[in-house]
Parts: sequence; C-alpha cells; structure tokens
Amino acid sequence: MSNRDRSTPLRVLSRSDLADVPISPADVVRAVEEAYLALAAGESDNPRKLSVANPDGWSVAYAMLGRDGRRRVVAMKTSYKFDPGHDRSTKRYYTTITLYDDTTGAPIAMMDCARVGALRTPAVSALLVRETIRRGAESVLLIGTGTQGRNALPHLLAANPQLRKLMVYGTHPDGLAAVKENLAVHQPHALLEVVEDPVAAASGADVVLATAGPGTEVALEASDLAPGCTAVLVGYGLAPSALVQADRVIATSAEQMALTGIDMAGPDGVLRAVDAELPRILTRRAVARRSDEEKVFVYNSGLVLTDVAVAHALAERAIADGRGVEVPLWD
Repeated sequence: MSNRDRSTPLRVLSRSDLADVPISPADVVRAVEEAYLALAAGESDNPRKLSVANPDGWSVAYAMLGRDGRRRVVAMKTSYKFDPGHDRSTKRYYTTITLYDDTTGAPIAMMDCARVGALRTPAVSALLVRETIRRGAESVLLIGTGTQGRNALPHLLAANPQLRKLMVYGTHPDGLAAVKENLAVHQPHALLEVVEDPVAAASGADVVLATAGPGTEVALEASDLAPGCTAVLVGYGLAPSALVQADRVIATSAEQMALTGIDMAGPDGVLRAVDAELPRILTRRAVARRSDEEKVFVYNSGLVLTDVAVAHALAERAIADGRGVEVPLWD
C-alpha cells in the first residue's frame, strides 16, 4: 500500500464487508507468528492496554495501541462492552481497529474487529499447541462450540496436521453443527467425534482446548488431564487446579495473564507464575516443554499486535476486492 498518500480517504470496512473475505487458516497462523517474531526481535511495540469501567459493572472499555515493524503498520483497537444485566438480549459489544500505513502516513482502514478476533485467537492457540505438544500426540478434545470453538480446529490442524483424533464436547446442537461444518470446509476428510463425557474424553486426550463460555458446567481438574497433556485455556472449561498443579505454565503474555487470569488463582489466592512466554519460545530463547510426561498449562490471552497482523491481512484482501466505503474524514 505504499502508493497510498496522505490524501487517501479512510476506508471503512463493516462486519458484512469482512464476513466472507477469503483467508486460509494457514495464512492466519502465519500472520500471527510473524507478529510474535517481530515483537521478540524488538521490531514492534505492544504497550499495555488502557481500560475504564463503570463502577457498577455495567460496562468496560479498552484501548490498545500497536506498531507492527515488519508490516510497517500502526493501529489502534478499541472495545466496549455494555452488559448491565448479564443477559444476551441486552448485552452490547463493539470492537474496532484502525490501521495506518507507517511508510506513507496514509490511513488504510477502520474496520469492525469481530472476525479479526474470531480468527486471531484460534491461530494463537494453534501456535501454542505446536510449541508445547508432546511427541507422538494425536488426539485433541475441544470444549465449547461458540465463536472460538467453531474456528479452533481448522487453525489447530493448519499448524498441527499430526492430530488425527478430534473430539468435541458441547451442549448446543447448533454450535456442534457449526463446528462440524467449519471443519469440513477446511479439512473435508477430517473425522470429528462428539463426546458426551468431557472428563472421560480428557483422560485420553493429548491436547485440551477449553473455549467454552462462562456458563459452562465443565471445569476439568488437573487429575482429569492425561499425562503429557497440553491444556489450553481460551475461555472456560478448566479448573484452577489445571494451572496450579501443572508441571509447566506457558502464556502469550505473563502480564496479560496476571490481569485477566485471576479467576485461575490457587486456594491461597495466588496466581501461578508463568515459566515461558510464546514470543521467546518461538525464537528459541525459552523452552516450552522439557519432557513428554509433563502436563503443560497454556494461557491464551490477546496481544494487539496479533490483531494488527490479521486485520491488515483482511484489509488488504477486502480493499483489493473493492469492498467498504471511503470516507473523506479529514477534508
């Protein structure tokens, strides 16, 4: 986009503009990995997020700034959740990201961030599993069939094609159908087993992906996990003991885990320390797994740089396809 100068209008890309922009799970995983490598190399910046919350708990808002040194893009992401009654019918959630070309100073796009998050998070999980999985691992149990659950397996298999036994636990028929459908689009020959007992399934799973929502009744304990298991927490589905009793704790960001993972604190109220972070693992400056017998707990929390990478990849494709509306905001 180097040919875009300062007079370029702002391209606004709505949720519907981005909904069917083609991008493969492998491309998303690659973009996310490049973002982490750039951060680890000191080429990018990912400052701590800012937040404000209504004192009565009605709303919370975040602002995140990032600079991707390899893509030469600067971005600002905002999110706002209004949820006074903790009821889906009244909940309001808005998240946007605005991208700027850091080679020309031109705006690239302001876009809805829903699909960005839906793709970025499972791609991060895929990388975390790739780096922490034990040798010979073949099976995975997915818990939850919401947005993250529906996108989890295609991205996981893009980075971990050796996983052949795929299991899913969920309580919503529509969600289970969506998981199957999305998997079939990207991996038409993959077989997926719907399990009725997540505890029994976890006892034989090499990987557990906990992506359920806060209403889930599943909370796998450390004793439910198989020896050598990699257990990834994205949403809900793992009990605090899975973290407290883990042999190894890996996170995308120890700082983020300290902010958002407090519900996983042990009986003493203390949150287990992180042994290694993903950016350092990817650059081989830290060790993810030390033996095939270790139970590894993995905490997947977002870094805005991964949003920037996926948003930029989507924006490039959408703009090339003529999508969105140009707004002369600064005229």
